[in-house]
Amino acid sequence: MSKEKFPSEKNLDEKETASTPEAAKKKVTEDKEAKKDKEAKKDKEAKKDKEAKKDNHDEKLAKEIADLKDKNKELEDKYLRSEAEIQNMQNRYSKERAQLIKYESQSLAKDILPAVDNLERALSVEADDDVSKQLKKGVKMTLDSLTKALKDHGIVEIEAEDVKFDPTLHQAVQTVVAENDDQKDHVVQVLQKGYQYKDRTLRPAMVVVAQ
Repeated sequence: MSKEKFPSEKNLDEKETASTPEAAKKKVTEDKEAKKDKEAKKDKEAKKDKEAKKDNHDEKLAKEIADLKDKNKELEDKYLRSEAEIQNMQNRYSKERAQLIKYESQSLAKDILPAVDNLERALSVEADDDVSKQLKKGVKMTLDSLTKALKDHGIVEIEAEDVKFDPTLHQAVQTVVAENDDQKDHVVQVLQKGYQYKDRTLRPAMVVVAQ
């Protein structure tokens, strides 16, 4: 008869083998290792998740910083442009104001010049009697006072007689044949006096030029 153990005997032997101290110790060790591996795996996954969240946060923060830098640069550019525009406006205002102050008498001078012309024409008329002479003397005194007032305000007569023609100062209304080479392109006659107001030509002199 075979010595094969009956199922009941076999199970009994396995149970006894499993319940030995060595087997129990081994099982405990295996359980600990399994638990340790599980915890390690869990920690690794948690760490990986934490790093992923940190990377996402850092990326988001970097984008916000970049956006803020771009916005700051845009605002700074707008500020500099506005500052430059304000400075240009102030410079234009100062320049225009200086021009107005410098040439404030220009319009008045232009209105006065026809009166000066009329007084000079009156003086060119011959005076035959004492009354006319006295009247002419009064006209000359008036003209002298007016001329002095104009000069005090920077309004002076443009030199024209026998000088080289200058289109910025003279207006040629007629030309004549020059008597010699020295007379060419020179003013030979003044038909109406011209005036300068500071560095501006208030009214060009109307002249005859030799060609």
